[in-house]
Amino acid sequence: MCVGLPAKVKQVEDGMAVIDAHGAKRTVSAALIADLEPGDFVMVHAGAAIAKISGADEEEAEDILDAVL
Repeated sequence: MCVGLPAKVKQVEDGMAVIDAHGAKRTVSAALIADLEPGDFVMVHAGAAIAKISGADEEEAEDILDAVL
């Protein structure tokens, strides 16, 4: 089973995004998502932001991470 994790975008530059997933910061590809901005929440899988999570807030993302970790 493949699992994507929600993360908050901290920085976007040159097709890459720095994300924060439950305190772990990583750089992932942002090439699949147009108009990604800091503060957005994304689903991350295999080193890439694969979808923007619309309407998500930090508490909801943390709840999802707590459930899967």
